Amino acid sequence: MSNFRYLFLAVILISFKVYSIEVLEVKILNSYSITKEFPGKLLPIEQSKLAFEIPGKINKINVDVGDSVIQGQILAKLDNREALAKANQARASYDLSKQVLERFEDLREQGHISIQDLDKAKSDFIIAKSQYEFFKVKLEQTNLVSPFNGVIQNRFLDTGTVINSGIPILEIIDSNYVEAHISVPVIYLEDMQINQEYDFEFDGEIVKATFTKLAPMSPGGSNSRLAIFKFSEFFNPGSIANLQLKISKQAKGTWVPLKSLSQSDQGLWTIYTIDNNKTVVRDIVEIVHFEDDYAFVSGTIKSGDLVVLGGASKIIEGKKIN
Repeated sequence: MSNFRYLFLAVILISFKVYSIEVLEVKILNSYSITKEFPGKLLPIEQSKLAFEIPGKINKINVDVGDSVIQGQILAKLDNREALAKANQARASYDLSKQVLERFEDLREQGHISIQDLDKAKSDFIIAKSQYEFFKVKLEQTNLVSPFNGVIQNRFLDTGTVINSGIPILEIIDSNYVEAHISVPVIYLEDMQINQEYDFEFDGEIVKATFTKLAPMSPGGSNSRLAIFKFSEFFNPGSIANLQLKISKQAKGTWVPLKSLSQSDQGLWTIYTIDNNKTVVRDIVEIVHFEDDYAFVSGTIKSGDLVVLGGASKIIEGKKIN
């Protein structure tokens, strides 16, 4: 484990007449660090299946899979002849009603028409204007427009296909950023902070991503929650990135091999050390954290003590070491 590089531990061989033992010199630390790795999938921040809002016949598709597009770019068109004709007709009615209203306003000022006639002209103008706006929107809906900068991920249909509204034509993914969705155990989340940067291993390199969001509920009743990290550069969606979570805990103690521990009473553990008088001493310790074959323990041991690696199987309490 990389954590144990911070310990100044020396392995010493003490010779007896018929056997030898291995010991470890204790260096008491004020904290310990652990590193956990959690894999996750890279996903685009935005991903949309694009469809026309009105039925019609596909007149042209301007892009294909892998093409880069920009926000507002026209990606596909429907046959717009009918929509264009209706829009032009509505525009003519709108222009006529506007002229009639202006003329009636002049006539009303001169007292040649009643206020009821003027109100009717105003009503006709409002109706004509709303119809013109409506058909303008319908004409605009014959264009399929890119909602953001991105890359075409899928193309589902071709030119000439007659479609209903809502049928997907293209799929687009955001080309600016990606997110990593990582399932992180709840016990580690208390040491993490929103908007903090964390290291990820990706294709053999270490890159940074910002912890942006945390799902409010655990998936499927597990003891993990979904953490979302945003990268400042673009990577291929669908790839796997590994969160390298490094946590530092404040606790007084030292790292020892698990093989040097023996179970004691009330959840405590026994460890055998050789004190400054070269006498075997039985110390009581508590396991604060363990990882692989090592445990971070605290208790009656102190710096300079020599921990017997084999534990009780290698030594007798009170024995004098010469």
